[in-house]
Amino acid sequence: MTKRIALVTGGTGGIGTAICKQLHDDGYQVVAGYYHGGNHDKAQTWQDKLKEEGYDIALAYGNIRDFASCEACIEGIRKDFGTIDVLINNGGITRDTTLRKMSPEYWHDVIETNLTSVFYMTRLVINDMLEKKWGRIVNISSINGEKGQFGQANYSAAKAGMYGFTKAVAQEVASKGITVNTVSPGYIATSMIMDVPEEIREEIRKGIPVGRFGEPEDIARVVSFLAEDKAGFVTGANISANGGQYMH
Repeated sequence: MTKRIALVTGGTGGIGTAICKQLHDDGYQVVAGYYHGGNHDKAQTWQDKLKEEGYDIALAYGNIRDFASCEACIEGIRKDFGTIDVLINNGGITRDTTLRKMSPEYWHDVIETNLTSVFYMTRLVINDMLEKKWGRIVNISSINGEKGQFGQANYSAAKAGMYGFTKAVAQEVASKGITVNTVSPGYIATSMIMDVPEEIREEIRKGIPVGRFGEPEDIARVVSFLAEDKAGFVTGANISANGGQYMH
């Protein structure tokens, strides 16, 4: 049987790497999308490291803020591997500051990277999925899209916007064998969190009922479930994976 093809945007980051590894273990041909401001050497180093660990994961360059760049990325994957069966919209950035200090550039950077990109990538794969009458789309949101966060009006708005997008598209394609879902991680022990001063980090940890930060693998396992054939009855859903920090 030909392997299904899974594209993970932001695939070389902390959560993205764990998702790539998990989907590889699940038997997919995994492609990690990256941008890194055009730093191809950084992506190559990442790929080489994973090869040493036994993971054969392809790379696909693209600026997810630019529709033409997304088109080129998808077309390259089509040419090398075939059409995409599983899309994980994981790429994103932060530009944190309070609203009264937030520049239009900070707003647009985050909205375009974290939300508009989800439209771009989904739009570019959906027709192939409709033709095959099968597909899985998983959008990686955030606890801060669910509850809001001080200093993150742009980020919270973008991540909350994913929920509306997910539910609308899920309804459009549900009868065609395609599911669209959202996963909302809480505080995960990636470099972004571990670089926070220890005393602040400890205060955050105390607010998590399970008593620890999440691991990237915790999120990858949720994505793995949603990508399965047997998860076909779950669509338009948001799965919170935050250790109980925000229950609703």
